[in-house]
Parts: sequence; structure tokens; C-alpha cells
Amino acid sequence: MYIAFFRNVNLGHPKSPNRSQLEEAFLEAGAESAHSFQTNGTLVFSVTAPDNLETVVADAWNTLHSVCGLQEPVFVSTREHLAGLVAADPFAGHASETVYEFCASFMPAEAYTRVPVPHWSPRRNVEVIQVTPQAVLCASHIVNGRPGGVTPYLEKLVQAPVTTRSWGTIVRLVRKFSS
Repeated sequence: MYIAFFRNVNLGHPKSPNRSQLEEAFLEAGAESAHSFQTNGTLVFSVTAPDNLETVVADAWNTLHSVCGLQEPVFVSTREHLAGLVAADPFAGHASETVYEFCASFMPAEAYTRVPVPHWSPRRNVEVIQVTPQAVLCASHIVNGRPGGVTPYLEKLVQAPVTTRSWGTIVRLVRKFSS
């Protein structure tokens, strides 16, 4: 099972698909199943043959570009990888009064190698806690009354597009779609 994380997508908004367009694009591209999760451009899907994964994602993206004008990239992770992260409880011991939220960020595969760990932003409002081949786990900290912007900080750091979900979203997704 795979999870597609679209950047800057809010279902039904301009240049974003609605729920049925998102799911149908993946099914028409060859996905065996497709289920939108929440309204933030997160989709759980399966493919019969893992060798077809890239083709299914590319074809679905092209359909969404044609149907609704989608411009933003999509990044894919496996449910199993995310389930392993959830089970490992990567944020244990990182709670503090300055933590606004814990997050998982997704980016092009080659960009993960450009994220140092452990690492803090210069303002100390974004903390990189763990980097895996499919996700960057961060904490957004409150500094001067404002939470750190994980996505813009990581995009500047790796010079590539990034999309971020709250850790609570990842935990709920893994639980809902457990095997």
C-alpha cells in the first residue's frame, strides 16, 4: 500500500482536484484501489505490480493536470514505512514547552540526502529529528510567539519542493489503513 502526498492541494479549491477526481485519476491510471484521506491531498492507494508504481503516479498526475490544472508535485511513501516510524515513536523524548507540533515532510528522493540530522534552523524554530529514505521528521518550535515553518525551511535547505503533514495525521492514516 502506498501513500501519495500532494504539495499545496486542498480538495475542491482552484487548481486542486475534488475527492472523486483524485481517486478516479489513480484508478484510471491503473491503481487497484484509491482512497482520499482528509482534504489535504493525501491519497492511500495500491498497485498490483510495484514495477508499475511510477507509471501509475505519473499518469494520475497528468490526468489531474488536465482535469483541474494541478501544478504541484506528488511524493510517495509506503504505508509499511510510515507504520514502522509510528511504531518506533520517533518523537519520544523530544517534547518540550516550545514544541508547537511534530511533522513528517516528503520531498523528491534525491533531496533526503541533503537534510542534515540532527539539525536546527538558524532561528531554532525548526528541528530536524530524523531523516529516512521516505520522510523527514521535524519539530516546529515556537520562537517569539510564532511556530517555525517546517515546509518553507526545508524547501530552502534542500532547494526542492516539500510537503508536510502533522504527525497526528500520519498516525491516524497508519491506524485507519492498517493491514
